[in-house]
Amino acid sequence: MEGINMKSRFSIIQFFALVICCFGQFLAHAQPPVDNGDVIVIQGSGLREVESAFRLRSNPKLVDTTITATLPEYPLLVLSYATQATITPIKELAYSNKGNKSAKLTPFYAKVGIGSQVMPLGEVYYNSIGKSDFQYGVFAKHISSFGKMRDFAPSQFDRTKTGVYGNYNAKKFSIGSDIHYDNYGFHYYGIVDTAGIIDAKSIAQRYQDAGGAIKFSLHNGLKDSSKLNLDLGLRYNFFGTKKPFADSLAAWKSQEQYVAFTSKGTYKVGREAFSIDLNVFNNSFKYGIDGDSLSSIDTGIVSNDLILQLKPGVVTQLMNDKLRVSVGVDVTANVRSTTKVYVYPHAEIKYSMFDDIFIPYIGIRGGLKQNTLRSLTSSNEFILPNAHLLNENKVFDAYAGFKGVMSQRTSFNIGASYARVTNKALFVNDTLFSNRNKFAVIYDTMNIMTVEGSMSYQINEKLKIDGIGRFFSYETKSQAFAWNLPQLQFVLRGNYTLKDKFIFNLDMTLETGRKALVFDSTIANVVVENGQYAAPLKTFADINLGFEYKYNKNISGFLQLNNMVANRYARWYNYPVMGFQVMGGVTFKF
Repeated sequence: MEGINMKSRFSIIQFFALVICCFGQFLAHAQPPVDNGDVIVIQGSGLREVESAFRLRSNPKLVDTTITATLPEYPLLVLSYATQATITPIKELAYSNKGNKSAKLTPFYAKVGIGSQVMPLGEVYYNSIGKSDFQYGVFAKHISSFGKMRDFAPSQFDRTKTGVYGNYNAKKFSIGSDIHYDNYGFHYYGIVDTAGIIDAKSIAQRYQDAGGAIKFSLHNGLKDSSKLNLDLGLRYNFFGTKKPFADSLAAWKSQEQYVAFTSKGTYKVGREAFSIDLNVFNNSFKYGIDGDSLSSIDTGIVSNDLILQLKPGVVTQLMNDKLRVSVGVDVTANVRSTTKVYVYPHAEIKYSMFDDIFIPYIGIRGGLKQNTLRSLTSSNEFILPNAHLLNENKVFDAYAGFKGVMSQRTSFNIGASYARVTNKALFVNDTLFSNRNKFAVIYDTMNIMTVEGSMSYQINEKLKIDGIGRFFSYETKSQAFAWNLPQLQFVLRGNYTLKDKFIFNLDMTLETGRKALVFDSTIANVVVENGQYAAPLKTFADINLGFEYKYNKNISGFLQLNNMVANRYARWYNYPVMGFQVMGGVTFKF
């Protein structure tokens, strides 16, 4: 196919034929496991971002519910031996918080620190406590840097976040709301400036992000049949940039207003759970003055993007709840200057083998992702404020794999997917020489193959380790490469607690295989492909280590070591990160 470049081609038909054959063998030869009341459930799906590791800080609470467990039986994996179990009743003990001060909840928490590069940090949280059905809280966070990136333009930044929330939980329903405000100021520092002559104000930018949401849930319990569970949500968000440096161009800034209404209803009848989603997303974007222009390539933009989504589906479980089948469809209408309707199939099959020790799965999905200025800047804050906004269309994403447990402490997931995506957003340095320190957003159609594996190991709350590795292969249509996207990605996170006094945290990220679009053929190691110049980016390697010492139940000290290998890799072309950093401080709660 003309215009398509791919270093290694892959046949999707051969790939999924092999996966389906293997999956069929599992169903044909695996002895259906016997029902076990002690079931380990592993949740997971392919191609998703790894969430930050966290520890549960709350104390255990008594649940006044008795669930009768069946006698366990074991599959014929090894020689079985007759076993007997004798249950000795334990006398019920009355619980009292008196004298157990460690169990006392505290509503106030604060964190204060200072780091190298003159980087102050402050966080304050206040949450309601007690047995009331109404909970509320407020928080404020700030971090900034007054240091300078060596050999580059001024790189100072500051970020402040505030928020308020409230929730009311009743037996049959719950209602909640939240409000947030985010103020982020930074500089487009991707310019070599060894002489220090660039004025910081001329490359400054500031994002204002404010909004709120309200949600309502009607819940009748997961075990109740023929009853409706309902979730409703309404969200509004404003996002805007600062006005240009010149006062005469005050109107030439970007702002968008986002409104979303979401609803989901679930109705269970026997083994089937029927669901339907009805969602409305609308984003209004404005840049400059409509019908006016600053130059031939910088004109005013006013656009409105409306998405209407209907997603009915059904989930059923067969073969003693070992086989789980979900089928649905996503019908999405995108209303812009013209209206387009998309239909995406959604189907997944999972089969539990050996009491959830091994679970193969296969499925297909798709969807329309709404790109906004807020979402694009969350990926790359250095983009131009007049970015062209198109929605990413995932025509299909076929995936397969297996997950399970190797022991009570170890779980794993191995899978692969093949997706067809149109309007995939890519970030490239602007073609104008005066704007080379900013990124334009371009779009391309591509096929993306992903192979990934993950593993988790946990010993209660003492030790937890999560690792995930992904390999990507991109087949682009118009661009020579999938700019700034990695070919190999690896993430490792760990947490270790020693005697409830010392807490260690490890966070390591590695990415390689990234390439940037450049406009200078004299750049070192530049590659010419389809008339485009591609500069390879160095391996993205970042290792962070955190340490916390609990002096007592209310006061602790922390030390954070960031970028321990002192690798000033380029997160984006011509945008190196800070080298080795140290931050320390104290935390309080009362």
